[in-house]
Amino acid sequence: MFVPKVGNRPKNPIKLLRGLNHQQRITFAAAFMAWMVDAVDFFTVSLSATEVAAAFGKDVSDVTSAITATLMLRPIGALIFGILADRYGRRIPLMIDLALFTVIEIATGFSNSLTTFIALRAVFGICMGGEWGLGNALAMETLPHDSRGIFSGILQEGYAAGYLVAALIYYAAIPHLGWRALYWFSIIPAIIALILVYFVPETDVWRQNRAYATTNRKHLYQLTLEMLKKHWLRCIYAILLMAGFNFMSHGSQDLYPTFLKVQLGYSASQATVATVVMNIGAIIGGLLIGYLSEYYGRRTMIIWSCALGLCFLPLWMLPTSYTPLVIGAFFIQFCVQGAWGVIPVHLAELSPPGFRSTFPGLAYQLGNLISASAAQIEAVAGEQHKLPNGKPDYARVQMILLGVVFGFVIVLTMIGSEERGKDFMKADDQELNDTENMKDISATLDGQDSMEEGMGSKSPDSNPLSSHL
Repeated sequence: MFVPKVGNRPKNPIKLLRGLNHQQRITFAAAFMAWMVDAVDFFTVSLSATEVAAAFGKDVSDVTSAITATLMLRPIGALIFGILADRYGRRIPLMIDLALFTVIEIATGFSNSLTTFIALRAVFGICMGGEWGLGNALAMETLPHDSRGIFSGILQEGYAAGYLVAALIYYAAIPHLGWRALYWFSIIPAIIALILVYFVPETDVWRQNRAYATTNRKHLYQLTLEMLKKHWLRCIYAILLMAGFNFMSHGSQDLYPTFLKVQLGYSASQATVATVVMNIGAIIGGLLIGYLSEYYGRRTMIIWSCALGLCFLPLWMLPTSYTPLVIGAFFIQFCVQGAWGVIPVHLAELSPPGFRSTFPGLAYQLGNLISASAAQIEAVAGEQHKLPNGKPDYARVQMILLGVVFGFVIVLTMIGSEERGKDFMKADDQELNDTENMKDISATLDGQDSMEEGMGSKSPDSNPLSSHL
């Protein structure tokens, strides 16, 4: 079932990249930049934690609590901005989101206490949680069907690109201008993204779904209840899948530099080089696996990526020499982020009509919240299981956790479904109309039952729904 079977002959990826019209190029560039801005702003804290702690006379662990606050509030942002985007369009809420990014980053640079710093990062978490769903819906509803796979991979790896940009800003700004300038310079990509979004038109898919809600006088809570009644199992599945995916990424990334420096004794510069190399692997994996998912299937490529990742676990953790470790990190992130490259389009295609911003964004961020403890689990378990030399055994803990998560994602993906190549406008129109037709039939049945009860008889053959069974 999961052996790759080509439905259509793979197209030249260069032609796919060049095949977008002007509107599609601007729209995707805006979505990519917005997601990259998320990553740039998020990683500024982890990169500058030492400098911020020294400035406020606190421990580094006190500063990293800002990261926890950011992660905890991301689901709230996904819910708020997702509802706004599905109700009022993707463009305006995304512009508001990016404008708030800019204000928060400037204010963060002027923080005069750690309390203010953490509070601003908490508000940033709301903005960060809202962006992914907005940008993903905007991009996937605009792109051609046969280009979604490769652009899904590019879009998701905007996160890895954002980490690299944040690292470059850090090394350029910190030695000469201090940690505050890092936050001020990080508004540059946010402003560029804001300008791009200004010129992006609203998507036709959203216009159609909004017209349905207006014509049928549907309130948001009514649409939500109808969606949950029909798709509640899909919602739970998406959250569990995203929990697995986020455990996969956090479990392979967050503690890796610590493993290199503490357990193996490599320098901070060597750990930084390894981190850059593994992010390059992530970008390549996301592009390639996302592209192949268009022809071999979303689930198939996720499963193959996780299975290949299992094979690279020993090379990732067991060597003690530097070069094999870096090669292992490259291929692990190739596999992890290769699977992630399928997620933007996969969730967009699974989304119920009228919720293509809320559904993926909230599932993503709730899954991220569930997995927020991944690094802490690895750190505590590593410290409890020490090596003969007394150092924490982070390698064994990370291998076990990631192996279990790979298996979990494979099983969950196998039992799930996919809707590759889904025409959003046709599919949404059909499902919405089917829902209304079923309501009309139900109303007719109720009225007929009442009439028959009044006549004292009830014929089983009089059910007008029998022709539909």
